[in-house]
Amino acid sequence: MSFEELSKEQQIMVSMRKVLTTVVKELTPAPGEVYPLTKRTVEDIRMCLALIASREKELFEEKGVENKMRPHYIDESRQSKVVSIDSLKRTKPK
Repeated sequence: MSFEELSKEQQIMVSMRKVLTTVVKELTPAPGEVYPLTKRTVEDIRMCLALIASREKELFEEKGVENKMRPHYIDESRQSKVVSIDSLKRTKPK
C-alpha cells in the first residue's frame, strides 16, 4: 500500500513516526559524548512511537488489511527465501 493510498490519519501517523525517529537519529551523539535528551524525554518519545504504532495497527485492522510494512535495511532483499530443512547439514561439535 503506497503512502497516497493511506487515509489522512494514517499519513499523519507515518509522518509523525518518521519525524520522531529522524530527530532521535540526528541527536544521537558519537560514542563517549553526552546524550542531549533527558531520560524523561526519551521515555516520552518511546511512548509517542508506541501510541502511533498502536493506532496504525487499529486503522489497518478496521479496514481489514494486514499491515505488511516492516522496517528493513536498504541493501536487504524484501523477498523471503524458503530453505528446506533437509538441505541443512549438521556440523559435528568439536
